[in-house]
Amino acid sequence: MNNFIIAKIIIVFSSLSYLSVSFLRNYNSPENIEKRCILKFEKDFKNNLETSHEEWNQILDLADNNYLKCMGIPKY
Repeated sequence: MNNFIIAKIIIVFSSLSYLSVSFLRNYNSPENIEKRCILKFEKDFKNNLETSHEEWNQILDLADNNYLKCMGIPKY
């Protein structure tokens, strides 16, 4: 009986370890990081018709800088 409990604990621990490593590998893949960053800053790229050209350029520059920062790409 004692061996059965130890085996269950080992199986549960191994399964949780495998699932956590698998999740982190998938979560930190470059494709998923890019998707999260695009969704996060997508609203910055929506053009309001009442926005002037200069203001719109500033909005785009800010969104571009935020996107690069999110992706971990150095600005210069």
